[in-house]
Amino acid sequence: MADEKPSYEAAREELVDVVRRLEAGGTTLEESLALWERGEHLAKVCQDWLDGARKRFDETIAKDDA
Repeated sequence: MADEKPSYEAAREELVDVVRRLEAGGTTLEESLALWERGEHLAKVCQDWLDGARKRFDETIAKDDA
């Protein structure tokens, strides 16, 4: 489903592919812009996952210290 947030691993894998395609060149300006936008979205998804994991980790540590 298009609206579902991909897993961290899936988003990272797709982001790696996007970067590889951009670095390889050979795409039109329009395709490159679409890839760039997709890459920005995927980078945000990955960062959101990492931020969430960090928050959960910090909460767990705080509970253990209490």
